Amino acid sequence: MPAILRRTLDDGAATPVAAAAPERATLSPSTRPSPGLSASLNALADTLAPGGPLRACINLGNPILAHRRADGSVGGVSVDLATELARRIGRPLQTVVVEAAGTSVETVRADGADVGFFAIDPLRGQGIGFTGPYVLIEGAWLVREDSPLRDGAEVDRAAHRVVVGRGSAYDLYLTRELKAATILRAATSPTVVDTFLAEGAEVAAGVRQQLEADAARWGGLRLLPGHFMVIRQAMGLPAGRGPAAAAALADFVEEMKASGFVAEALRRHGIDGAAVAPAGGRP
Repeated sequence: MPAILRRTLDDGAATPVAAAAPERATLSPSTRPSPGLSASLNALADTLAPGGPLRACINLGNPILAHRRADGSVGGVSVDLATELARRIGRPLQTVVVEAAGTSVETVRADGADVGFFAIDPLRGQGIGFTGPYVLIEGAWLVREDSPLRDGAEVDRAAHRVVVGRGSAYDLYLTRELKAATILRAATSPTVVDTFLAEGAEVAAGVRQQLEADAARWGGLRLLPGHFMVIRQAMGLPAGRGPAAAAALADFVEEMKASGFVAEALRRHGIDGAAVAPAGGRP
């Protein structure tokens, strides 16, 4: 798995910054691009990227989808998809890099980027047009090795404090679903376990692969069996771009799944435990 970006804990959201475009992905889809989709994307280039370059918001808070390379550039499945979309519409790619999911949502909603990569959630639907999901990721629980908790069904109790990443899909979900436990919010998803340990909380919640990496890094931690949700990762664009642009982006995602592009990207980046979403699955 690519190296996970670590940041000092703070109370504020990360500020989007423009980054140099990554090198073009070398993935070769196993099927030819649909002529109809290619024509639609070309016709909508000025709608999808009205400022010239395609500005793609890349969230480093989810290491399954994006990471920073040793040279400072960004890579990952979401960067590969953005690179391919920019190629299809004949525009250069400009990455807008943020550290947290909530910041990514607000950036695209405010027209600070042309496309973004998010987990689908009802609260995020305002101002953003989502595609169907391209990747499915499990949300899991983490506890200390000596914790009496043995099952996820035991988490939602008044004595338990659950740490989540502020504004993440599982923050939104657990805020709705947990009735007794108290939610504590870390600044970003990669800092959930650090916050969990610093606060002496009872449970940490997050993306399974992130929690597994942190458990290995710290020691003395374990994941509870199973998962509390399946996170559906999708692409999205500002809702004001219109239904034609939203439909073309949704069709692009479907083609990237069907062609094997997404599966190859997961393999190439060494991502285990994430699955390519099935065909369709509109939000």
